[in-house]
Amino acid sequence: MIRVSIVGGSGYTGGELIRLLSFHPQVEIHQVTSRAHLGEYIHQMHPNLRKINSLKFCDPKQLEPVDLLFLAVPHGEVQKHIDDYYQLAPKLIDLSADFRLQDPVLYEKWYGKAHAAPHWLPRFVYGLPEINREAIQKSDYVSGVGCNATASILALLPTMKSGLMDDASSVTIEVKVGSSEGGASVNDGSHHPERSGVIRTFSAFGHRHTAEVIQAFGLQKLWLTMTAVDLVRGALATAHLQLKPGVEMKDLWKAYRAVIQENPFLRLVNEKRGVYRVPEPKVLAGSNYADLGFAFDQESNHLVAICAIDNLMKGASGTAVQCMNLMMGWDEMAGLSFPGLHPI
Repeated sequence: MIRVSIVGGSGYTGGELIRLLSFHPQVEIHQVTSRAHLGEYIHQMHPNLRKINSLKFCDPKQLEPVDLLFLAVPHGEVQKHIDDYYQLAPKLIDLSADFRLQDPVLYEKWYGKAHAAPHWLPRFVYGLPEINREAIQKSDYVSGVGCNATASILALLPTMKSGLMDDASSVTIEVKVGSSEGGASVNDGSHHPERSGVIRTFSAFGHRHTAEVIQAFGLQKLWLTMTAVDLVRGALATAHLQLKPGVEMKDLWKAYRAVIQENPFLRLVNEKRGVYRVPEPKVLAGSNYADLGFAFDQESNHLVAICAIDNLMKGASGTAVQCMNLMMGWDEMAGLSFPGLHPI
């Protein structure tokens, strides 16, 4: 057993961490912080955890040393206090965007300001096991992942790993996202009358998560478009790209099956009949699985690659727990076997 604490436990990702870790066979939650809800019981913010966890939110200044610290505070905050956090635990997992990018120049380009702790950037490993498993196993400092970046990277992974993409191809990815991506804080766009029933493109290109996909694969001709849909949980990435001349359907099946076999949380959805013929986020709610699918027009060499995830799980807290398992040398799936609900 190890003791862990969560800094910033009142938001959606913090709540998911508490839920997952409460049932993890090798973890004890020691403290959970929240300045805004100081002294309140955790279940007052996360009602699904009533009778599951009896802790109260504490002040970050009251944090005590633990074996591993999860940092689930807003973007920009961890980099200001990283020298304090690392003294509290030998292992850190930061769910914010602060240490996802290795290059401080790239960070400034995409986040609009200089990084407050650039010397820490190379010490963090990008926390997506499907592309960084070995490095995560050896690291004490792991960054979180962007939910839209996760769906996009996993959609492209079989093609990129097998080298099937045409070197001259551009990549365009449409990501449809649920409202929980906006976090627990209210804004004009998340107000129910404004958000309900929408299909709203809120970032035609230039979304910050684009940088993570560029970093993962070295792509230069890449565009991500973000569209909000009437869904609470979930992200669906649909990527369009050209494959090399001569690629056949059997090559794609081989590439996808190889990636699925290597990664316990990746599943292939490519059915000829039925309702669920392609990946769909709805059936992944609460799950750390990512469903992959594809459609291929061999005449034009055009591939449509699809990935569905729960943005709060595989796109955030679930992957963070997966990284903890790897860092500790445990079963990668420990505490994460829930497959999602159907119907919901």
